Amino acid sequence: MTLATKSKVENLGQYAYSAIQKHFKKTLKWETEVKKDKDPEALHQMRVGMRRLRTAVSRFAPAVDLPKVVSDKNVGKIARRLGNLRDLDVLKETLENFCQPDIPKKERQSLRTALDALGKQREDALIDVRSTLKDGRYKAIKQSLKDWLDEPSYQPLASLPMQEVLPDLLLPEVSHFLLHPGWLVGTQVKESEIVVLRDWEAEKVEQELATNGKILHSLRKQAKRIRYQMELFTDLYGETYTTYVAELKSIQDILGSIQDSTVLGEWLADVFESDFHAQLPTIATKVAENRYQMWQQWQPLQERYLQAEVRQKLHLTVLHPM
Repeated sequence: MTLATKSKVENLGQYAYSAIQKHFKKTLKWETEVKKDKDPEALHQMRVGMRRLRTAVSRFAPAVDLPKVVSDKNVGKIARRLGNLRDLDVLKETLENFCQPDIPKKERQSLRTALDALGKQREDALIDVRSTLKDGRYKAIKQSLKDWLDEPSYQPLASLPMQEVLPDLLLPEVSHFLLHPGWLVGTQVKESEIVVLRDWEAEKVEQELATNGKILHSLRKQAKRIRYQMELFTDLYGETYTTYVAELKSIQDILGSIQDSTVLGEWLADVFESDFHAQLPTIATKVAENRYQMWQQWQPLQERYLQAEVRQKLHLTVLHPM
């Protein structure tokens, strides 16, 4: 099935084409710079472009007839390779932020040991990324997408008006997000009401994160998925919708900061084959302080999204595009 392209995006197929084209172009834009490996921002931008392309490919699947190689699975594999390298850059940035400028002299040698180990891991990850960008799967995805953009084909649903189908595209992801068990971390159910437990000491927060940190990280990933999906359609909604998208980014950033500090602690413990507190006590203290501060920022958002009216308003907002 083919669709005539109009100057104004009005139906599902045209909107899908626009989104796929936009994020594919962004991915290609940064490819050469990523191979050169001179600017970490290029890797970040290409990774974001690939992730958003994956979102567009998967979410518009009912409307588009893409080549088989351009699948959620295949695009996801490449995004993960880029992500592995980017995660090491984030780890290095996090470590350097925690250690500057007042790290004691006696800890500097341990810090150098950690940074050297990180550098070696990054070299391996960079080789993997460069290999990925040369292999057949990536080249096939690129060529197939170029061909499809030149001559797009669609599923029958592509002809439907965008406003008519938009709530059905978004509401499943909204439900997954709101029903995620991560909302219950650090809470207690009292007489059928969920109560966020406040005023915890830092040690109690550390214990909770040690037990349920992975669940919170999963919620962070779900927030990222729904944010990417909702950002595809900001021009079709009003101010309330935009506010929800901004809050999703805040949730993602806060929970991401908690996860980054947790990953850093685990990585340092692995490097020193023990509790890294003995080797880098200053950094260990700052890592814990950062997690506690982020926990304080997280709880107001947690309380907000546990309110029935906030959740209902999100549903109603999605149900009524402009």
